[in-house]
Amino acid sequence: MITALIVIGVIVLALVLWAVATYNGLIKLRNLVQEAWRQIDVELTRRHDLIGNLVETVKGYAAHERGTLEDVMKARSAAMAPGQGPAQQAASEGMLTQALGRLIAVAEAYPDLKANQNFLALQTELSSTEDRIASARRYYNANVRELNTKVETVPSNFVANMFGIKREEYFEAVGEQREAPKVDFGQRGSDIPPPSSYAGHDAPSAPSAPSAPPSQAAPLADTTDAPKDGQA
Repeated sequence: MITALIVIGVIVLALVLWAVATYNGLIKLRNLVQEAWRQIDVELTRRHDLIGNLVETVKGYAAHERGTLEDVMKARSAAMAPGQGPAQQAASEGMLTQALGRLIAVAEAYPDLKANQNFLALQTELSSTEDRIASARRYYNANVRELNTKVETVPSNFVANMFGIKREEYFEAVGEQREAPKVDFGQRGSDIPPPSSYAGHDAPSAPSAPSAPPSQAAPLADTTDAPKDGQA
């Protein structure tokens, strides 16, 4: 009888220790997912700021391209809307990428704009930011995959259900885009999707341009090239 009680006690103790270890592992994974998402959010905020500055620079040379400029700012406003989950944020960023592609295509028609130091510096900064978003996205999705696997598989799913630990959303582009939003600044002659309406509010005033990298010949906020004659 005593032996049976000891065996039962050992089994119960082992189950409790396993449950505690499993719970701690799930919490650790959830925290890693949240930390990874905060890093993505930081890079997305920087992306939105750079795009706002890019629009202001293009506006100085091509103010009459009002439709394209407004499309970008509407898409930017939608992407900046608070409270979006990873899936919804990815969709908003995809719409912003499409609008930005049309803006860059417009810039191709203005040689003075393409040579402007401010415009070139913003392109470089935006490309670097896109790369960091792609890296942060891979890290985030790897942690989400590991957490979701634990939440959905036996026996760890019992602990997850007991303590209300749920699956997390992946941060993935929708439609044809399967990578993090990326801008091709050399897309001369590429097929650009037609403008479309975007959900969002009036865009906030664009922040001041960031400082140029040390290799730039002029500060980022300076505009060294004058617009072409006849252009706004």
